[in-house]
Amino acid sequence: MVDQILNAIVTSKVELSPRVMTLRVATKGWDMPDFTPGQFGVLGLPGSAPRAPWSEAEPTPSDPDKLIRRPYSITSSSKTREYMEFYISMLSTGALTPRLFALKVGDPIWLGPKTSGIFTLNQVPKEKHIVMVATGTGLAPYISMLTSELQCGSDRKFAVLHGAYHSWDLGYRSELQTMQFLCQNFNYISTIDKPNEEPVPWGGKTGWVQDVWKSGAVAEAWGLKPTPENTHVFLCGVSGMVNAMLEALNAEGFIEHTKQQEGQIHIERFV
Repeated sequence: MVDQILNAIVTSKVELSPRVMTLRVATKGWDMPDFTPGQFGVLGLPGSAPRAPWSEAEPTPSDPDKLIRRPYSITSSSKTREYMEFYISMLSTGALTPRLFALKVGDPIWLGPKTSGIFTLNQVPKEKHIVMVATGTGLAPYISMLTSELQCGSDRKFAVLHGAYHSWDLGYRSELQTMQFLCQNFNYISTIDKPNEEPVPWGGKTGWVQDVWKSGAVAEAWGLKPTPENTHVFLCGVSGMVNAMLEALNAEGFIEHTKQQEGQIHIERFV
């Protein structure tokens, strides 16, 4: 019965570290749902699915056939019809991520038939520059936005500020560095919190990503100061970063975009 409702299959699994991975999922006998870059899909597995061995144990589910479902931002381009890719970090006490980390290529999985979310570029005027700030896997929606929407060589500038504990936690780093090399209107700025734990000396920026913003790193990279008049800022990640960035941006005249008012700050908070 469970196998009949698992409507998709794992086609790729890349563990970037023991607790961070990318997972590609393809539909099985039905069309991949359409989505707008920045939206999320829903993945699911039954309670009977095995957990990764390094996760914490949990009580036996009362209904092992019941699907455990969670939303995850899509990283793949909206133009890709062969699969959906997700950038996932494991919560060892969680109900679903330890089961996702136990999956192998070829294993069945449930993929929701619809996508959701308003954390997209649709609300941003086409002439405005874009800064995307993330911690950890908060980078996920930006990868989809960039691979779908970035036009190399245009006058519209893009920048990604990505913060993580270690260099190996900077997912999609090589792809973003290549994008920066190929696109003069795109800049990738990364920072890590724990440079002393690096096996090879880290020569990049260190500290919290909000402090990198305050240092003027984007203005230096662009040769242009981001202001509320010319730039929209996207925030996705832990609440500490989001709150600190919101405070810093408000002090510079940026305001949050809501249903009640138009603004230049767009937020996707980790729950």
